[in-house]
Amino acid sequence: MTIHAIRIAGDPVLHTPTREITEFDSALRDLTEDMFETMYAAGGVGLAANQIGVDLRVFVFDCPDADNVWHAGVVVNPELATSEIPPAGDPEVDMEGCLSVPFESYPTRRAATAEVAGFDLAGNRIALAGTGTLARCFQHETGHLDGHLYLEQLVGEYAEAARELVRERGWTGPGHSWLPEVPVDTPRPVGRDFPTKSGRVRGPL
Repeated sequence: MTIHAIRIAGDPVLHTPTREITEFDSALRDLTEDMFETMYAAGGVGLAANQIGVDLRVFVFDCPDADNVWHAGVVVNPELATSEIPPAGDPEVDMEGCLSVPFESYPTRRAATAEVAGFDLAGNRIALAGTGTLARCFQHETGHLDGHLYLEQLVGEYAEAARELVRERGWTGPGHSWLPEVPVDTPRPVGRDFPTKSGRVRGPL
């Protein structure tokens, strides 16, 4: 397994819809193993393939639902359905981060429930339902695979703050990435905590 560099906002691979997967083979299994390894090394709870520069429609996840029950898995070619999306994010409960916008977080409007339908690594059809962080993860990662960043869900002052951040960091084109430096043999807890601006904790996606 390999820890990959994570692409940062501005890289074209993050802003282009990914390709559907048609081959459920060992290469796909190797890719998702690398994705899990990279996600855990980075302290994340979800990761889409294009975040490591691979334009294929698959994401991995390891995060809790609204009842704090943890779920982990892989979804290939996901299709998303959600409950109603609120008009704005609440800074007390809706802080969200992203491994492709490192070390930042913003109140992000997301539906309270989400379902993804797709395939597992053997090509079997699956359907998963999520609440809480799991629902947020399904929406966030499917958004990545559609060529969108969570920053696009922001409204008002938070949307402007995010635009200013991108300008200040120079994340307006290709060439930006970061490599998690956690050694491979370091124990990795499931869903490592990640500090947000509000003082709450949520793993980046």
